[in-house]
Amino acid sequence: ARACHVRMADEAVLVGPAPSSQSYLVVENVIEAMLKTGAQAVHPGYGFLSENFHLVEALQANNLTFIGPPTRAIQAMGDKIESKKIAAAAKVHTVPGWMGVTEDPNEAVAKAREIGYPVMIKASAGGGGKGMRIAWNDAEAREGFRLSKEEAKSAFGDDRLFVEKFIEHPRHIEFQIIADQHGNVVYLPERECSIQRRNQKVCEESPSMAISPETRKKMGEQACALAKEVGYTSAGTVEFLVDPKEGFYFLEMNTRLQVEHPITEQVTGLDLVEIMLRVAAGEKLPITQEQVQMNGWAMESRVYAENPLRNFLPSIGRLVKYIEPTEFIHENVRVDSGVAEASEISIYYDPMICKLSTHGKTRNEAIATMKKALDSYVIRGVTHNINFLRSILDHPRFVEGRLSTLFIQEEWPEGFQGHNMSPRQEAQLIGSAAALYAEFAARDATSTGRLASAPSEEELMVQTLAISLGPKRFMVQVLPNAEAETNGVLMVSMYEINEQGGHSGAQTLRVVSGGAPGYDTLYTAQIATGSTEEDLAVEDVTLQLIKKLSTGFTLVHCGTEYTLHVQRPRDWMLSQHMPAPHVVDTAKMLISPMPGKVVSIAVEVGEKVLPGAELCVVEAMKMQNVLHSEVEGVVKSIALKAGDGVASDEIILEFE
Repeated sequence: ARACHVRMADEAVLVGPAPSSQSYLVVENVIEAMLKTGAQAVHPGYGFLSENFHLVEALQANNLTFIGPPTRAIQAMGDKIESKKIAAAAKVHTVPGWMGVTEDPNEAVAKAREIGYPVMIKASAGGGGKGMRIAWNDAEAREGFRLSKEEAKSAFGDDRLFVEKFIEHPRHIEFQIIADQHGNVVYLPERECSIQRRNQKVCEESPSMAISPETRKKMGEQACALAKEVGYTSAGTVEFLVDPKEGFYFLEMNTRLQVEHPITEQVTGLDLVEIMLRVAAGEKLPITQEQVQMNGWAMESRVYAENPLRNFLPSIGRLVKYIEPTEFIHENVRVDSGVAEASEISIYYDPMICKLSTHGKTRNEAIATMKKALDSYVIRGVTHNINFLRSILDHPRFVEGRLSTLFIQEEWPEGFQGHNMSPRQEAQLIGSAAALYAEFAARDATSTGRLASAPSEEELMVQTLAISLGPKRFMVQVLPNAEAETNGVLMVSMYEINEQGGHSGAQTLRVVSGGAPGYDTLYTAQIATGSTEEDLAVEDVTLQLIKKLSTGFTLVHCGTEYTLHVQRPRDWMLSQHMPAPHVVDTAKMLISPMPGKVVSIAVEVGEKVLPGAELCVVEAMKMQNVLHSEVEGVVKSIALKAGDGVASDEIILEFE
């Protein structure tokens, strides 16, 4: 009842408890709500309900309108096996593979060998990256079959699987098509969706750097041919894999509006939902293919409640602080979200917080605006992936546009370890901490009831500080810029001190501060960095002040939280004599990295296990997650059983 969509609705009807299988996926509940409220039509959004042909049939039986494609199209394209057969008949390029249902792990291995590894094991009724596994050998094919089958049954109620060739180093490029009931079909500019993890999209952009106008035309025309083959109406998405030589292969057709549709709206100026409504009402398309425009470049980042440092495992909790970037940036930024401050992220649904979209005249402009928007996004209460999104945007390979669906695996093969600051970004962080210290010191010195520890006016003129950032420490000198006509302009000189007491990396920064913020708000500044005062490159910087400490600050920079200790040199020297904190040894424990439900326990008490052995499977957000042993040992105790709920960081089992 506290959800945003409920508060926005004129009328709200409870359709069932939180699990989707007991609420909005129950067709009878949806029909009952429509009849109760007198609704004439339903737009299914872009969840699994949008591809449920049983809903369409039930609506038709009750003289209600479905704002989407007809039943035949949903059935044909929703079945991945059938859709590939239809695509081949429409002369659409398809991926080689076995188009029959794969019955068991042995058949999966046999078909994989016949096709040739690597292969993709996929749910016929799948979508959203669920029920999909890549297999590079027989063992992975067997495990992939088991996990995909369980996941598909849980998510879709249909555990049929098939096997197809996995195209190596592909790009994932899709075309939004829209068709009316009068035989008109148009395709819109493509979307590049190659940045994925767990086969789920993370960042999207439109258009793509990878295809020529000629290839765009061929792909778009084939997408329209497929739509006509199945009598498609409304908005839909035809997805392709594209190899490095611009060869393209039909992947699937999603018979719905996609999550990433905002970037298409940004480059075309069209309102796709409005067109869907008009098509459902029997109107003709408002544009022809020749009238479709492609203006500038658009980017989308999917902001998730998940922990990139824990293999992107979902995070649940309440949004205790939530401020969207459109509060601070008023042009070329769009936020599509279903949450607000105090909203709860639960285990029952996808952990997406929002779709953050930006637009620019060029790709570089769209990227720059996206960076600023992410830096301005205030989210507290759950772990999120903004640090990972910022790392993608900063990556040279992304900036150059050298993408594939394996981008994340190739660039972070051991898993994401956190954002690696460039030397410039590190200098911006240190300079901001120094400027903040000076701002707060000046505030303390001029406030009523001045603290005895506050610096004198003479001390404010030139301040020498020791700033610690993890194992690194810097000596910093801060002084007002004598040539500045206004307050808030500081010159910061800094160098890093090494373990031998020497120093290196001397830099000069000119900080035009936006002023010391209050608690939990943004700190903005123009920071010029360089080796000398004459050689300064200016950049707008946005940080978030999480907490003002007695000896420094906790700041968010480039999506990552850092604690910086800012002290006078003597205070820093004395702090080195403090005892180190006690650390609990968890090496002999299996701790759940996420909240969810225990699906299975693969070991017993007294059993000896080797590194890499499967210990249990935990389901969270409709995804099956296998937890493996990292050590060799004997199982001492098991705290949970299959079917039990498990909290994040809860102990599942212990070794002797």
